[in-house]
Amino acid sequence: MKDKEKIALFIDADNAPAKKIDVVLSELAKFGVVNIRKAYGNWKSANLKGWEEVLHEFAIQPIQQFDLTKGKNATDIALVIDAMDVLYTKNVDTICLVSSDCDFTPLVTRALADGKFVIGFGERKAPPAFVNSCSRFLYLDAEVEQEEEVKLLNGDDLKRETKLINLLRQAIEAVEEEDGWAQLGGIGSHISNHASFDQRNYGFKKLSDLLMAIDLFEMKKTNGTAYWVREKNKSC
Repeated sequence: MKDKEKIALFIDADNAPAKKIDVVLSELAKFGVVNIRKAYGNWKSANLKGWEEVLHEFAIQPIQQFDLTKGKNATDIALVIDAMDVLYTKNVDTICLVSSDCDFTPLVTRALADGKFVIGFGERKAPPAFVNSCSRFLYLDAEVEQEEEVKLLNGDDLKRETKLINLLRQAIEAVEEEDGWAQLGGIGSHISNHASFDQRNYGFKKLSDLLMAIDLFEMKKTNGTAYWVREKNKSC
């Protein structure tokens, strides 16, 4: 039996919603086992009350950091130091960062350079530099996701997402066969190796649903299970 992936979870409690920790852990369970679970912040602050209530329930170790200087966040520094220590001394496959702070972008790129898979979680306010640097990034503010789903289910709106359309086209071209058809699984794998894309950030549970909504692509099934995709302008 193949060993499950080992995951180290680092939470910037100052910049992450406690009520979404179950969503984070549920998602990480798809990738492996979360062996390391740490949350950083000034636990004397009333702002972290929500996190205090879930620490024991989800076996998360709180790491205390006092606000030593006004305007300077010691939490970020402590988190980065511990994460780097894990990279060098622990056998982990995946690093997970829960934050909406761009300060962690260099940490992400360093972890990627070490061959780690990096998963990010944060709110829509998270800077694009941090979001795009992760192997995968998921937004945690559900209310905004619901609004986006209503808005983006419209195919015309999706077509105006130039970055998204280019990403999908490039992935299809990378794995397509001579007739222009590409397996959906191959498309998803190619995207995951090159971007922080996740279709749920556009309001869709499955990549196939997103592709059908855009209406620039056609799809077919073989053997009743395998999805194939190609651009409509490549149809014979």
